[in-house]
Amino acid sequence: MKIQHIPCLEDNYSYLIVDETTKEAAAVDPVEPEKILEAANSHGVTLKLVLTTHHHWDHAGGNEKIKQLVPGIKVYGGSIDNVKGCTDKVENGDKVSLGADVTILALHTPCHTKGHISYYVTGKEDEHPAVFTGDTLFIASCGKFFEGTAEQMYQSLNVTLGSLPKTTRVYCGHEYSVKNLQFALTLEPDNSRTQQKLTWAQNQRQAGQATIPSTIDDELETNPFMRVDLPEIQERVGCKSPVEALGEIRKRKDNWRG
Repeated sequence: MKIQHIPCLEDNYSYLIVDETTKEAAAVDPVEPEKILEAANSHGVTLKLVLTTHHHWDHAGGNEKIKQLVPGIKVYGGSIDNVKGCTDKVENGDKVSLGADVTILALHTPCHTKGHISYYVTGKEDEHPAVFTGDTLFIASCGKFFEGTAEQMYQSLNVTLGSLPKTTRVYCGHEYSVKNLQFALTLEPDNSRTQQKLTWAQNQRQAGQATIPSTIDDELETNPFMRVDLPEIQERVGCKSPVEALGEIRKRKDNWRG
């Protein structure tokens, strides 16, 4: 399988997932449908379905338009997330096939929105899997708790996504990496992996390049929200449990002006 990122709006990412055997493709959060179709056409692929991570307009806002542009396209979204233009509702554990070799597994990752879905995608056996995390997991951070609790975010990040294979490539919904890594260093100033990743991310952005994908392994080493099981992180923020620490770190991030 092939994955292409498509920058949209100010700092959003949409994605094309291509099954290379059949040249069939899925679009993730196609907020600017014309851009997605242009990319699909230039790669000679046929758009078959849309994967919507959550109902916010900057992710689901292109669904109605893409249905007009591609008659018969299927639009997947979380069963309790009230996604615009949704034709096929998915719940945790539902599977969708794309082309000959690509399997998409829906993972319910609530908190940012109550029905948020992350999509875990596998191709041929020799290919690393990928996960499209919308606004649940960002590089070195997580989404705001708009419709959920720290307990839910802990389950979504540390249990559901954190237990995926470490080689899984992480494709998130926004380009926030530099700021996120800078904040992460306020909590773990001596984390050399985070320092290296920040330098790399700054260089990428200066060169006009994206900072995705990350990997689950990278996130477990550099993302403070996925490191709240560590006693030293809990201590650093004056908390006694992973969930409490996660809530405290989110509060600090919300108020941080780096």
